[in-house]
Amino acid sequence: MGLFNVFKGQLAQVIQWTDPRPGDLWYRFPSSLDEIKDGSKLIVAPGQGALLVYEGKVAEVLTEAGSFQLKTDNHPFFTTLVRLRQGFESEHKLQIYFFRTTQIVNIPWGTATPILIVDPIYKVPVELGVHGVYAFRVADPSHFFTQFIGAGVANYEVSALQSVIVERAYQQIASILHAHQYPITEIDGRLPEISRELQSTMSPILNELGIELTDVRITGTHYDEATSQRIARVADITAESLAASEAGISYEEMQRLEALRDAARNEGGIGAAGLQMGLGLELGKKLTQTVNGEEPAPATPAPEAPQVKTEDLGSDDPLLRRLTQLKLLLSEGVITQEDYDKKKQELLDQL
Repeated sequence: MGLFNVFKGQLAQVIQWTDPRPGDLWYRFPSSLDEIKDGSKLIVAPGQGALLVYEGKVAEVLTEAGSFQLKTDNHPFFTTLVRLRQGFESEHKLQIYFFRTTQIVNIPWGTATPILIVDPIYKVPVELGVHGVYAFRVADPSHFFTQFIGAGVANYEVSALQSVIVERAYQQIASILHAHQYPITEIDGRLPEISRELQSTMSPILNELGIELTDVRITGTHYDEATSQRIARVADITAESLAASEAGISYEEMQRLEALRDAARNEGGIGAAGLQMGLGLELGKKLTQTVNGEEPAPATPAPEAPQVKTEDLGSDDPLLRRLTQLKLLLSEGVITQEDYDKKKQELLDQL
């Protein structure tokens, strides 16, 4: 083979990673014969690094930007390479890989499947998904190449590593949520805390791949439709219980009022509402006696107007208590404004 043909088959004189795409993480400089031309120049741009593989082994890693003359630069590998090239022996092979040294930030991620937990307060099953962003960088290029990428991969994109991170993050998030047993009403408020713990548990896993996880943030949660309905119902019950407490009655009595509201709309007027209230209170007594193993007391005739017992509703002022109950009947739609004004005046006339 002539000298001209030997040089013609070797790499270009300038070796560099030009115009990397935003999603590129790892790039192999293309060459069909993997040979170095005498006096070639290697250019490493800011934010890039270069890894040189000679005869199947990592020979040098460059992590600082600069221009390197392969013939004269005082690097141990380059000095060895010059001696090997003195006879222009083409059987000595060199591959050059470029990689990003900067942080890759704001990479979106999310759990592919819901995480199943049980709310510790309401004892309802919850299917929870989380999403957020993360950031990382290639911290150990040699380890990343030998233990993860391998010589057979010419180009590797950020999106390919994303699936690896998400798969491992799912297991860690599930473990964190099960360990702490956060109520569903508190999870969103604890997202910064969960994010920090997730980064702490994920970092050693990715370090084994040569990757440094520089940031992890969980920005939100989402639930399946059935879980959302259960959460909405829990919220409604909580709101109704607070409203009942403000009115000085129990949640069970609030439920009766809602039933009375529907009955009053069908039957009309405060008289029907009073009848239904009497039946509701009597039914509550019967249920209580049945649970305690007592014989239910005989039913008593329902009053013509709503009669609220002081001992049932817990008020020290019967008249004030009846006014409060009357207002609640109005707000629940059990009685009309006209019924309310009329009955209110009757109660005030008793003062």
